[in-house]
Amino acid sequence: MGSVEKERLSPMLLSSLETANKPGITVLCLGSHPDDIEIGCGGTIIRLVETFPQISVGWIVFSAGRRRRSEAEASAADHLRGVPRKTVSVRTFRESFFPSQLAAIKKEFERLKRDWDPDVIFTHYRHDLHQDHRIISDLTWNTWRRHLIFEYEIPKYDGDLGSPNVFVPLDKRIGETKVIHLMRHFATQRSKAWFTEDTFWAMMRIRGVEANSPTAYAEAFHCRKLVLR
Repeated sequence: MGSVEKERLSPMLLSSLETANKPGITVLCLGSHPDDIEIGCGGTIIRLVETFPQISVGWIVFSAGRRRRSEAEASAADHLRGVPRKTVSVRTFRESFFPSQLAAIKKEFERLKRDWDPDVIFTHYRHDLHQDHRIISDLTWNTWRRHLIFEYEIPKYDGDLGSPNVFVPLDKRIGETKVIHLMRHFATQRSKAWFTEDTFWAMMRIRGVEANSPTAYAEAFHCRKLVLR
């Protein structure tokens, strides 16, 4: 993408990544379940892939049965099409029981730490009321102490959306791509009342209003610690 397109990304996000003076950037995406990464930061990942041709991406999903594993892998392949260096891994921890599997999941994080020294990490919001999401968020911070971490949000009936402080504007084309990917790849979720196109568009529109996005839409994140160098 050209320089004009790059300027529309979050200034905080771009300044933190571009000062690394690298030919490409390394991004690590962590999700408890299939569709978490796509819902929380799918549009931003598409933007980064288009903006940084030499991007490297790790895409880690911690819980999925056989059918949902296929969904997760197909969706990741769509989002990361054309990415020169990528790793997609779907683990098999028991969904909704992450607190009782903490030690085993912690070992997985230690293995990830040996393999990944990313420029930016996308993970769950610390105050998400889903127990699996909180475990992944806590272990992210426990594992990577000197990295840029953005916590994404997942809408659901708990009413636990917070007040994010980092926004990435998305043009309508990217918003449409995000929604199409979600509805195409996650057939197991379409029966859920909240898993609808208008839910995902509403989130992007609200965050776009809050960010005064020039494109009308945005994704939002929580950044709890940022070191200015």
